[in-house]
Amino acid sequence: MVAVNNTDPNFAWLFVVQIGAGVAILASILFLPTPWNWAHWLGLAIAAPALVLLCVARNQLGRSFSVTAQARQLVTGGIYSKIRNPIYVFSALLILGFLLALQKPAPFLIFAIVIPVQIVRARKESRVLEDKFGDGYRQYKQSTWF
Repeated sequence: MVAVNNTDPNFAWLFVVQIGAGVAILASILFLPTPWNWAHWLGLAIAAPALVLLCVARNQLGRSFSVTAQARQLVTGGIYSKIRNPIYVFSALLILGFLLALQKPAPFLIFAIVIPVQIVRARKESRVLEDKFGDGYRQYKQSTWF
């Protein structure tokens, strides 16, 4: 694993914005005007740990985070030692938790769109990382999920 310098002000600003969005989603679950039935509780039970793990993954990725596919460094420690794309996984779970708590079927169409988009983005990132890190990335890819 490569040490990541997270003291860059741009890293901090973007990190705060992203985490703030996640906290806003979690807060909206708490204040939704829907009954606190099994779906609401399940949504909260999925979203809360997803947000924590999303924060951890985002912090571990550090300055290697980018909106477009780039290969700055290969992060393979922490959560990244088990999951290649934990930000996609945990953001999808955060959205799923929100949709469950919302208790309306129509918004699940959003989820049906988000998942394929995330898969396409993950594949593009994989190609960029493989081009830059070659066998090192291929070996890492074989030992991790998604």
